[in-house]
Amino acid sequence: MASVEVFEVESAQQLKEFITLPNHLYRDDPNYVTPLLSERNEFFDRKKNPFYRGAKVSMFLARQGGELKGRIATCINYTHNAYHEEQVGFFGFFDCIDDYEVASQLLKVAMITLKKEGVEIMRGPASFSTNHEIGFLIEGFDMPPTVMMTYNRPYLPRLAEKFGLKKAMDLMGFVIRDSDPMSERIANVVTKLQRRSKIKLRSLKMSDFDNEVERMNTVYNSAWAPNWGFVPMNRDEFFYMSRNLKQIVEPELVFIAEVDDQPVAFCIALPDINQALIHLKGRLFPTGLLKLLWHTKIRNKIDGVRMITMGVIPQYQKRGVDSILYMATYRKGIELGYHWAELSWILETNELMCRAAEQMGARPYKKWRMVEMPI
Repeated sequence: MASVEVFEVESAQQLKEFITLPNHLYRDDPNYVTPLLSERNEFFDRKKNPFYRGAKVSMFLARQGGELKGRIATCINYTHNAYHEEQVGFFGFFDCIDDYEVASQLLKVAMITLKKEGVEIMRGPASFSTNHEIGFLIEGFDMPPTVMMTYNRPYLPRLAEKFGLKKAMDLMGFVIRDSDPMSERIANVVTKLQRRSKIKLRSLKMSDFDNEVERMNTVYNSAWAPNWGFVPMNRDEFFYMSRNLKQIVEPELVFIAEVDDQPVAFCIALPDINQALIHLKGRLFPTGLLKLLWHTKIRNKIDGVRMITMGVIPQYQKRGVDSILYMATYRKGIELGYHWAELSWILETNELMCRAAEQMGARPYKKWRMVEMPI
């Protein structure tokens, strides 16, 4: 058998091959959603994406017998290491054929690359941080991923485990459906809770979008501060991500909780655009835009949402604000014609959020895993 050659991505052509490699690896998988090529190109553009200002990234491809067989990236996230006071290097964008030789060579190169930077732990997959897509899917392979969630073949985490990477943290995904209505008792409890509190809910004001993003950024960095793996997002990063999401956001599914006109919490649920993207194979042009309209506006294919984030500032945690936001999203989603919602991801150790989700009638249905090893 031919030896495996791993080489660093240095040219525009190699970057294109890096981005599109999973499209070949997963071409026969009905649950794989091809990312939009235009979006991926912009994400990897070091001049446009502000994330790169605080990180050092390297990307690699694996070739065997003249054919590309895998890819991996490494990332030193200086913001993460300063915030957590640890020396961690991340691997991400890890994909390959079901072959341990290929996988081990990729992981070995990633480990050597990170070790040269002086880090003590290799952790991942993170593409590139907890503010992006993270974790190996380990449960829930029978359906496509929702918007901005990872998907991989079951063998990939097994190959990583064989290499020596061990569990660092599991991330939970919950699902709630209109066919399993919320408990009337719970709904009454939450309604009374909101009436007794000073909390007022409102939806996102698109006419004041930039100021709304500023408000949510402040809440986000305060609410998530103590969480495992959290990395604060500066204004440029938060705006960059928000402006990308602006294209698909449904303002009525973004709730901001205020007390005396000051934001104390927010949550965002996005229409699961992956239900349309799965038909586009990564391209909007020349026919992709028509297909997108067909599978959304015309055929109304998008019938679910993903609650991508919820944040409650520390002073208002453990007061049921999360349940108030869950219920508001549930009711508005049904009103808008959606039939199900994924709540993801939630740290397995975040018992408060997990319990609140289950009390609302959601059930665990997917799980992702972060792994690590000393280097």
